[in-house]
Amino acid sequence: MNFRGTFEHSLDAKHRLTVPSKFRSAFADGVVLAIVPGTTADTPRSIAMWTPTAYEAYTSVVLEGLNPMSPRARELKRLLFANSQDVELDSANRVMIPPQLMAFAGLDKEAVIAGAGECLEIWDRTAYTTYNEGALARFSDIAASFDHTP
Repeated sequence: MNFRGTFEHSLDAKHRLTVPSKFRSAFADGVVLAIVPGTTADTPRSIAMWTPTAYEAYTSVVLEGLNPMSPRARELKRLLFANSQDVELDSANRVMIPPQLMAFAGLDKEAVIAGAGECLEIWDRTAYTTYNEGALARFSDIAASFDHTP
């Protein structure tokens, strides 16, 4: 499944976030919340919401071919697995965001759930708005930076 769209939500006092109705069935077997590792110093942080199967596939591809004895490979593996959590949808179709992931993404009350293809991303609303406006302004440069020649 490809996750598309942008949805504004609020976290409740217990740090629970309602999953958009069109995606609830995709998460019937569980949810993996994980840091989004592709951030740079000037990019706001976010949390990815994966199906368990998709997260396993993602981490397998990322770690494929790395020497498991390499210190850098072990560090990457720790970052991927220590900074992810298995959670379930509750009866009201919400997920509870763990405190360490809330802190990582700078989440408070107002959030955006944004489609990111194979996963959803959870952003602080203000950070997402600023990031998205900048990315939209650079859209043609971003697209042109990839070599699309077969």
